[in-house]
Amino acid sequence: MSNRITKKVPTELGTEKVSKLLMQYAIPAIIAQTAASLYNMIDSIFIGHIPNVGADAISGLATTFPFMNLSAAFGAMVGVGGATQLSVRLGQRDYDSAKHILGNLVTLNIIVGVLFAGISMLFLNDILFFFGASEKTLPFARDFMEIILLGNVVTHLYFGINAALRSSGHPKQAMHATIITVAMNIMLAPLFIYVFNWGIRGAALATILAQCTTLVWQIRLLSNPNELLHLQRGIYKLKADVVKGILSIGMSPFFINAAACIVVIIINKGLRSYGTDGDISIGAYGIANRMQFIFVMVVLGLTQGMQPIVGYNYGAKRHDRVKSALMLTIFWATIVTTLGFAVCEFMPLTVARAFTTEPKLLEHSAWAMQVMSTFMPIIGFQLVTTNFFQSVGLVNKSIFLSLTRQVLLLIPLLVILPHFIGEKGVWYSMPISDFIAAVLTVIMLAVQFRQWKREGIGENV
Repeated sequence: MSNRITKKVPTELGTEKVSKLLMQYAIPAIIAQTAASLYNMIDSIFIGHIPNVGADAISGLATTFPFMNLSAAFGAMVGVGGATQLSVRLGQRDYDSAKHILGNLVTLNIIVGVLFAGISMLFLNDILFFFGASEKTLPFARDFMEIILLGNVVTHLYFGINAALRSSGHPKQAMHATIITVAMNIMLAPLFIYVFNWGIRGAALATILAQCTTLVWQIRLLSNPNELLHLQRGIYKLKADVVKGILSIGMSPFFINAAACIVVIIINKGLRSYGTDGDISIGAYGIANRMQFIFVMVVLGLTQGMQPIVGYNYGAKRHDRVKSALMLTIFWATIVTTLGFAVCEFMPLTVARAFTTEPKLLEHSAWAMQVMSTFMPIIGFQLVTTNFFQSVGLVNKSIFLSLTRQVLLLIPLLVILPHFIGEKGVWYSMPISDFIAAVLTVIMLAVQFRQWKREGIGENV
């Protein structure tokens, strides 16, 4: 692969056919996101098959999900916020602002990564117990998170720079970065886990080493002085207006991930309190969640492909193209989530066997997969619309939709339903909130289109 990025301004975002652009930008992002979800899933598969401790190890890993979501929340606040700002500034041809956004994105990722890791390490045991770990699963969760937190700055920079590459007109390079990381992780994980006998620590170390190697390549790409946006002196000092712009846009993905963290904590605690075997129930949720995650990540790849198209054309006031990109993305996202529904509903045991051979965990995981995916076909629409509002600067609407399913609907259901139907109340809360959130999203999008028409923003919006 070439290390050189051809100097160009991505004006094609305003002129090329929208369907072609979506494929051009979304396919690399989909490949990258799918690859990322696969190596997370493969980590779970390797960990689940560690001799004698696999079931406990995978349950311990499941209790780290809130931690990973919380870290991702801070990373997304900077990375997605900066990437969205980059797209809009490029659409406005404000290249001076764009280069300072890139520099501030790097600086903020370093600051946030160091602070998050440092504070988390001080209270690691207490946090993991709060997230649902038991005395039996805590050692596995701690072993994994210690390594992940030590490499937290690398992780934040890796994802942040990848978002910048994608939004500055280089989706293929962003895809290559993720594929390199995935390939290295898949090669290193079994070596570290089984050959070196490092167990769950080996899985975490493989992840960080793979990201570190790719980060070096990313920095080399963005150090090319012939590129329109590149790493250079004078762009790293934090500027109040730039930071404010990044964080204001980034609050929506921050709340999405932070809410996901809170939700997983409540789910884990509910399963521990109401389940006959809390560790098995939490492990089953971890497996079912990993499976759904693959299809959600494909949809997120589609939204990442949509984001620069929508951001650029909204900045350039090409509102007909904005709507075309949205509708096309919704169509493909619905296809993806419907496929996910079919896999989870009709092949749950086959999927669960990839993670574990323990009979009780296997049976519970298959059942959990079927329940959680009940309304999966409509999840894609909700995710795309949330990202759409973020991409056009309607941050409050994006945040509201982000919080609707996770906070306004799911958390109350998780608290109330188990009191009446026990552990099943925890599981049923998830598809019920999916359905209600999708209905609210339809209403909000329809209202926004009517408002734009009243304001005279494009005949086709």
